Amino acid sequence: MKILVIGGSYFYGRVFVMEAVKEHEITVWNRGTYSMEAFGVRQIQADRHDSAAACEEDYDAVVDFCAYAPSDVQTTIDHITGKIGQYILISTVDVYERDPSLVRTEESPLEKRLLAGEAGAYIAGKTALEEEVRLACAARDIPYTVLRPAILYGPYNYAPRESAYIQMLLSNHALPRFTDADGRFQFVYVKDAAHAILRCLGNEKAFGQAYNLCQDQVVTYDLFFETLLAVAQPEDLAGLTQVPVTVEQAVAQGVPVPFPATAAETHLCDNRKGKRELSLEYTDFEEGMRRTYSAFRHVYAG
Repeated sequence: MKILVIGGSYFYGRVFVMEAVKEHEITVWNRGTYSMEAFGVRQIQADRHDSAAACEEDYDAVVDFCAYAPSDVQTTIDHITGKIGQYILISTVDVYERDPSLVRTEESPLEKRLLAGEAGAYIAGKTALEEEVRLACAARDIPYTVLRPAILYGPYNYAPRESAYIQMLLSNHALPRFTDADGRFQFVYVKDAAHAILRCLGNEKAFGQAYNLCQDQVVTYDLFFETLLAVAQPEDLAGLTQVPVTVEQAVAQGVPVPFPATAAETHLCDNRKGKRELSLEYTDFEEGMRRTYSAFRHVYAG
């Protein structure tokens, strides 16, 4: 298939390109911060809002990793004057209404309130874009699919989440142990999320559908740290100090708290639709962390 990837140089997009180029013809359209040509793909260096970047080619699919603000999808579709066989929008499980007592399915209502801060703006943008992709694609008779990943983790993750703790373990020989964190959360291994896109490409079952992408395991901070210690090399644990700390103390001291730390922040989702309709499979959390630790160990341990 001939696929146009919007974004594609960071983490999730990067891993997707690395997997997809094995079987498909890939063009990456981004601002060119990082070159992707070494992966054997064609690269268009332009901002999606640059009218001079109009594309007359036909594509079997467009995979959009970096739509964040209203008009991003509409602008992209307007600038691709050739045929688009399918539009895949990467959204997030955060689009659902906040209610820690519920496990969200793809049919659960989306968050309509404008929540505070950068996170609130991000959620509002993704929620608006899900409606935008539906309307914009209907106007051009383009099948669309929305994917909603949970917390992505794995090699190439530039966000200071699991890698921040791996770095603390290897560089500082110390880890926090939160004494009052009762939040629960879900991960998705980045390669699993990339393969989910591949399962959607040209798949009529996925047309007009949204899918949650999340591993089976529900994780707590205690389980996260236990898993990290389980996958670490024995020599890396020599002299390791585990520091008891409350979440409030951690925030005050600048210690990373990247995952939901309280029960009120818990935001769980159901993954059965993707398993049933797309035969999606998920890497066991410990195995995914083992691969992740190995990758970042080469970075932080020299």
